[in-house]
Amino acid sequence: MKLNKKLLPIIVIFVFVSLSYLVKNNPPTAKRFKPSSAPQLNVDVQTMIAKDVPLTINSYGNVRPRTQSHLFPQVSGQIIYISPNFREGGFFDKGEVLVRIDQRDYRAEIDIAKANLYNAEQKLSEENARVEQAKQDWQRLGNTESAPDLVLRKPQLNAAQAGVYSAKAALQKAELALERTQIVAPYQGRILTKDVDVGQVISSGTRLAEIYAVDYVEIRLPLKNKDLPYINLPELGRDDQQEQADFPKATILSALVDEQTWPGKIVRTEGAFDENSQQLFVIAQVDDPYGVNTSQGLPIKIGQYVSAKIAGKVIKNALVVPNRTIYQGSYAYIVEDNKLVRKAIDIAWQNETFALVKSGLNEQDLLVLTPLGQINSGTPVNIASVDGIARKANKQRTKGKRKDNNQLAQGKGDKS
Repeated sequence: MKLNKKLLPIIVIFVFVSLSYLVKNNPPTAKRFKPSSAPQLNVDVQTMIAKDVPLTINSYGNVRPRTQSHLFPQVSGQIIYISPNFREGGFFDKGEVLVRIDQRDYRAEIDIAKANLYNAEQKLSEENARVEQAKQDWQRLGNTESAPDLVLRKPQLNAAQAGVYSAKAALQKAELALERTQIVAPYQGRILTKDVDVGQVISSGTRLAEIYAVDYVEIRLPLKNKDLPYINLPELGRDDQQEQADFPKATILSALVDEQTWPGKIVRTEGAFDENSQQLFVIAQVDDPYGVNTSQGLPIKIGQYVSAKIAGKVIKNALVVPNRTIYQGSYAYIVEDNKLVRKAIDIAWQNETFALVKSGLNEQDLLVLTPLGQINSGTPVNIASVDGIARKANKQRTKGKRKDNNQLAQGKGDKS
């Protein structure tokens, strides 16, 4: 045990001497090999060129009818007829009879009104005769002045004339009630809901159906506040003469069944910002949504959720960059002298695909398209392609360097 304590310091000294010798004669690899200054990153770039860019504003909304109404009868009675088109989803034409009420009571009312009119006319005729007789009697008595109204029976004559007018009005009212026993479509449209059927007795407060017009449908579309400067909003006053051809075009899309589209246009702008969303809404119109010119597939439906692409303004001499080249929404990379340069940018407008750069980039800048991580500005890079065209010269130069290196290695081998 005492021997081990004496040998321990000698063993420790021997180990340190051995390690010092190894480190001195075998330096680390990092010190033996100098790091390469050649670029280790290949990037694709795009040449920035100013061009005119037509913008498309995206929005969404629900389809609603231009006109939607509830049908109520103005007379009561039993339904004796309904049109074959009077059903949910049925189409009807303007002026088509949708529902007919039993008319017999109303025809009888017309006959009674006619009889009353005949009696009133007969009384008026008798009173006219009495007036003429009163004039003759007044003159026979040798009176030279005008006869008083009472002598000429003017009040009785006016009463008889009023009786005729009243009888005529009653007849017109009876004829109007008979006409209203036929519920006529006020416009070309479609049945949304049906509430009555044949044989049912209805009154003037009974709802018959809910209908809507089919000449065109509307979609209420919200616009983002940042998009407002980039669209020509239709703001029609009473004295404006803006043509419909100048209205912004809109394409209505739905993927409910298949990808379907309907052509439309923005026809008006609402007069105030929505209180809840603080956004401005515009109204898109789709003409003849159920006609032959619509897209194939499921017809557009009331209440259907759709998206819209609205034609915006054409921005002159704009610099466009893909969104994938923008980092943290505030900077992008370009290549100058085969080195990365980080550029702070100001975005004027952006959608889900690209952005318009207001400042920070210039024409002929080489924008880096290759996704980059946390890379410092000034990092040397090799341009692999410009505007989608591969840099063949770089490849040939690389091959030449490899060939020279191989020849140099062979020469060293021969000398050895």
